[in-house]
Amino acid sequence: MKVALLHDYLNQAGGAERVLLALAELYPEAPIYTLIHDKKRLTGFENRDIRTSFLQKMPLASSKIRWYLPLMPTAIEQINLSDYDVVISSTSALIKGVITHPKTLHICYCHTPTRYLWSEAHQYHKEIKEGKVIRYFLPYLLNRLRLWDQIAAQRVNHFIANSNFIAQRIKNYYNRESTVIYPPVDTENYYISPDLGNYYLLISRLKPYKKVDLVIQAFNKLNLPLKIIGTGEEEEKLKKMAKSNIEFLGAVSEKEKQKYLANCLALIHPQIEDFGLTVIEAMASGRPVIAYAEGGALETVIEDKTGQFFTEQSWEPLIDLIIKFKPKEFNPLEIKEYAEKFNTNNFYLQIKNFIEAAHQEFKK
Repeated sequence: MKVALLHDYLNQAGGAERVLLALAELYPEAPIYTLIHDKKRLTGFENRDIRTSFLQKMPLASSKIRWYLPLMPTAIEQINLSDYDVVISSTSALIKGVITHPKTLHICYCHTPTRYLWSEAHQYHKEIKEGKVIRYFLPYLLNRLRLWDQIAAQRVNHFIANSNFIAQRIKNYYNRESTVIYPPVDTENYYISPDLGNYYLLISRLKPYKKVDLVIQAFNKLNLPLKIIGTGEEEEKLKKMAKSNIEFLGAVSEKEKQKYLANCLALIHPQIEDFGLTVIEAMASGRPVIAYAEGGALETVIEDKTGQFFTEQSWEPLIDLIIKFKPKEFNPLEIKEYAEKFNTNNFYLQIKNFIEAAHQEFKK
């Protein structure tokens, strides 16, 4: 069985890239096709056969990829996959729109239907800062891309969703059924610490939809220690908002992240995530999660056993919850045991069984 892997862009490290690495471990001979690859921004793929599109040669493609939205369908449809028996796309954007040969099975692991076209289309338009002319023409471009994306989604033979939350979005936007297989988490790399620190922890890219600002507002008023791991476009703005009890750690190593997770009172998770890998990492460290009650967190956090929810995405209910929150009432061993259901071995088993069964059925 000759396999090819596809991924939208290889220019940042996140949960989607971890899924791709896991797929590459399962199929080490499979080349990875992607629109662009920035070796400086992303590690872990050094020994992989990575094949990029013509967008790779465009000016500032890695940092300004959205400049090239009009060219993406063409770049994607030019990828020749006729030599492969199975194509597995890992996508939260447009790469699922590749054109495959009739003898080729296409399985899409969907992290989310393209956000800027569907669930966050209006928000995306508001956040564009490139000027009035681009803001004026953007709705027309997104409308054309939305039509292309909906049609392109019909080219996929099987969808796998990373959560029930995303399975429902796939149904809503593409009218396609999907099988849920949760992303892999290396739970064995996380440990329970005998000694806790006195701080709460937030791990996130510093982007508007991550809602880091509401956590800063809450902790400014609580005056409790908060550590923030991550970088992003809102970093300077958020640092100006934050008082001295809030510490920005920037990008940290995996070992440092494991240490901060093991010693925190709880992980704060204010955003709506498709799944939320850091939630599982916190639980694999035996630590509870304070999460906004929407998205993938509703499938991973168990109220009063592995964490607690706030139901309005603003700083006031978050403050109320933290004031009442009692970290010592949570059992670290029980939390870690629960997190094991999301470990990498379970992912390998489920995804491999799914792909092999789908391929056997496709050949009939």
